[in-house]
Amino acid sequence: MTPHNESLSNDTCKLDELLLKLDQAVALLAEAPSFTKLEKLPRVLDTARRVLLQPGGSAALEARSAVIEASGVFAGSDWETPQFLVPTLTTFSLKSADANVVVIEALSELRLLAVAKGDYQHALLSQEQAHHYLTQVMAINLWLLFSAPSEAEREIQGRLATITRQLFNHLAKRIGYEHVIDQLIDEIWRILKQRPIQVDAIKQMITQIALCQANPEIDLATSGQGADRLVSSLYGPTQACREDPGVDVYRERLERMDTTALQAEATGCARAMHDTGLVSPYHAVLMRYLLEESDYLLTEAMGLSSTGRDCLLCYRELVHALIRSSVYPATAQAVYGLALLLERGILYQPPVAPAMWRQLNLSLSDWTQARLNLAYGETTTPRARLLEGVLCMLGQPLGVGQGNNPTCQSARALSMWAYNDPDYLLQMVAWAARDDEIIMHFEGQPLSSNESLSGVASELPVDLDPVSLIVVPHLDRIYAEMGRRCQGRAGDPHRWVNPEFHGWWSGRGFCINVDVATGQLANLDAFIRHFYACYHPFYNGNQPLIHPQPAGIAITDSAARFIGWHAITILRASLDPTDIMRLYFYNPNNDSGQDWGNGAIVSTAGNGERFGEASLPFDQFTSRLYIFHFDPLEHGELATVTDEELDNVKQYLYRSWGASRVPDTELQALEGSHSPLNPL
Repeated sequence: MTPHNESLSNDTCKLDELLLKLDQAVALLAEAPSFTKLEKLPRVLDTARRVLLQPGGSAALEARSAVIEASGVFAGSDWETPQFLVPTLTTFSLKSADANVVVIEALSELRLLAVAKGDYQHALLSQEQAHHYLTQVMAINLWLLFSAPSEAEREIQGRLATITRQLFNHLAKRIGYEHVIDQLIDEIWRILKQRPIQVDAIKQMITQIALCQANPEIDLATSGQGADRLVSSLYGPTQACREDPGVDVYRERLERMDTTALQAEATGCARAMHDTGLVSPYHAVLMRYLLEESDYLLTEAMGLSSTGRDCLLCYRELVHALIRSSVYPATAQAVYGLALLLERGILYQPPVAPAMWRQLNLSLSDWTQARLNLAYGETTTPRARLLEGVLCMLGQPLGVGQGNNPTCQSARALSMWAYNDPDYLLQMVAWAARDDEIIMHFEGQPLSSNESLSGVASELPVDLDPVSLIVVPHLDRIYAEMGRRCQGRAGDPHRWVNPEFHGWWSGRGFCINVDVATGQLANLDAFIRHFYACYHPFYNGNQPLIHPQPAGIAITDSAARFIGWHAITILRASLDPTDIMRLYFYNPNNDSGQDWGNGAIVSTAGNGERFGEASLPFDQFTSRLYIFHFDPLEHGELATVTDEELDNVKQYLYRSWGASRVPDTELQALEGSHSPLNPL
């Protein structure tokens, strides 16, 4: 027997032994009464973990998935109802340092694989649903198929990182790469339509698609439609770099071009950038080269309209300095941020241009430089990285995301300032990046981020854009301190915190439909009528919203179950292309395209949304709203909303997060009325 065959035999024997132990543990769990199942579960999960580490372990668990589920492994957890699982959340489970979380997620995927292949008839979801879910999961976590564990993964997860990769290799072989690639392409385009600032993960996914296309061992069949534009936008946006020759070779080619050829390059790069929101490293090389050529070619390379072109010409020295200091192959997204900044015309606001000059010459603290190097590496200077972040935030104020952090209030504030008060944002960046301190005021009293106690986030966030990375920890502590200053006051602290934290334009009037003491719904009819009177164009005299306003919503999952409270920004209300009144809002939760259950599916494109906006029909949005602000001098009378419209909003609410919050007196009235509360 050869050493290779001997090794295979040993692995097989070890797997058989572990499977025998697993079958015994599963049987004990299945026989245990419900009140003792938790005591039996750790043995099942630990043995399953050891099985998953063995060659062939995933296939063996897939074959046992029906028995494992029947034993009660998923009972009492979110995995118990697979029809409501959210593919995007799997990334957090698969990256967890908790072995039990990783194993349960793996068992769930293998269960769904058995359903998708027709080997397990599940009572709660169909074969097609399981297949669709798995293709989404694999597309979102495609990095698990093509990359070895990073140093961070090895440090956090240890051998658990091996489990996830073996699991996904098994899923890919069973499902097929062609399904994964198509789903991944659709997912990338869906996210890109929202124009997020952070696109590194998207660029990595596009790189994996390119590797799949180039790998002769992977048969993509007819899949991959729509990938060419994504791949070319990064690796070959123009004729002179279509074969991805490298930035040094491209620079040499530019030096040999005449004006006509340079214009073709500029136009090609601009078209790719505005088509996708992604900027190629070649585009950055072109921009730096064109600084010495002509402003006309610079405007062509950024795809500017007459508005942006005029702004560039008025502030020529500043724009040139910004390009020299921020646009490098490693910070190519600065080109898109700068282009959109010029299109917004915000340099015409008197304080903004001087503030940008200050940003160019800002001395960064040691802490700021260390944070930026830790998060982004040292491929470019911290100053260039932060300046890229500033340009992107000012150009894409609705592209700010909170990452995997409970800092929606701080992300909303940054977005709101970039959108509405850019020089104030630049002041915040200067304080945080230079002084390692931000001072704000609450009811006339100064609050220092250095003197405030801990914030909402328990750890320093690292998965943020450069500006958020530096500023959010300070804002988070100040926001939490403002909340602490409101302790002992009757009512919701957002009444006082939001206007002080976000800015003078946040309405001092405040409405809430939840009793803070009991958590029950309160004054619902008046709340709905008041909101319609303030924000609905048909009830407020067709007055457009002047300043973005902070608001709070009750987030629900796809089964309309309550998850928690969340901060968003109301931007505008308008008729969509089909003449349905919609409310357009900003959601800092990274991906606004969410299913909130009971038919409330948040749209991010196709219903009149601008880049970065999310929207819902006005009545559906109102049903998820729990606090809003208004100008107490302008709100007028309560809207004369029809009973039908009022009842429609209330029904959406009662079927979702309000189901368990109806006061007893109102519940009795509902049960006795002609319009009963419909069950979920």
